[in-house]
This record gives sequence, C-alpha cells and structure tokens, in this order.
Amino acid sequence: MKKYSMETAVGVFVLIGLICIGYMTVKLGKVSLFGEDTYTLQARFASVSGLRTGSSVEIYGIEVGSVTSLGIDAERQMGMVTMKVNKGVAVYDDAAATIKTAGLIGDKFVRIDPGGSGELLKPGGTITQTTVPSDIEDLIGKYAFGDVKKEPEKSDK
Repeated sequence: MKKYSMETAVGVFVLIGLICIGYMTVKLGKVSLFGEDTYTLQARFASVSGLRTGSSVEIYGIEVGSVTSLGIDAERQMGMVTMKVNKGVAVYDDAAATIKTAGLIGDKFVRIDPGGSGELLKPGGTITQTTVPSDIEDLIGKYAFGDVKKEPEKSDK
C-alpha cells in the first residue's frame, strides 16, 4: 500500500513540475495562448540601421510593445518596421516615430509620440511621420576629418 502512495506523490510532484515549466515557457517566450493582447502598427524610415526584431517600442519612456519584423518598402524605397503595440495604448494618425539609442552605445528602439488628432490608427495602420537621428559614427568621422563647417567670425566694426 505504501508503494502506491509513494508513486502517487511522485506523480503529482512531476505533474506540478511540468505545469510550472509550461507556464514559464509561455511567460518567458511571450507566447499568447488565448488571443492577442496587442495590435500591429507599421512605420517607414529612411534608415533602420541598428534596429532589430525584438527591439522595444516606447511611448513616454514606457515599453508598450516590440518590433516584430523589418523589411523594405520597394515602392517608396524606405525601410519598413512592423511593431506590436499593447492593446489599450492609443496611437493617433498624427503620431511620430523616431529610432533612438538607449544610452551612448546602447541598443536601438522605436520611440513613438502618440499624437492626439482624434483619429486613432487602426490595427495594421502606418505611422507616416518618422525621423532617423544622425548617426554618431558619421558625426565623429566628419569632426575627425575636418568636414564640420565653422561659422564665420563676426566683427564689430
């Protein structure tokens, strides 16, 4: 009789362990089992250098989503960024997106200024106002090789 109770206890312990492993896999893998709690937005940039799939999307400094794919818009000759944004986060049609760097040499992320014109972007909508910051390597190269233009000195004559 004790043999069966020991086997039952081990079986329950293994079952609980498998449930915990499954739960952690879903949570850490950011997999959604019961429907999506995000919606998709797109943005076109002149350059998406340094941005990667999985990079964060922030509004007001708070992470609200992630970059799901990078591609090329052949018609407009621009980089296309597809992002998933949490449901409940309002992004309007006059929103502006910028690629920023976390710290001096940190990872790139997309910062969205959500706008406020009154028309919400629908899932799959495109943010049309985008800017790409100047590349720090280009600025250093211009400064090092003397391509930076100096302002002419003004005289008080």
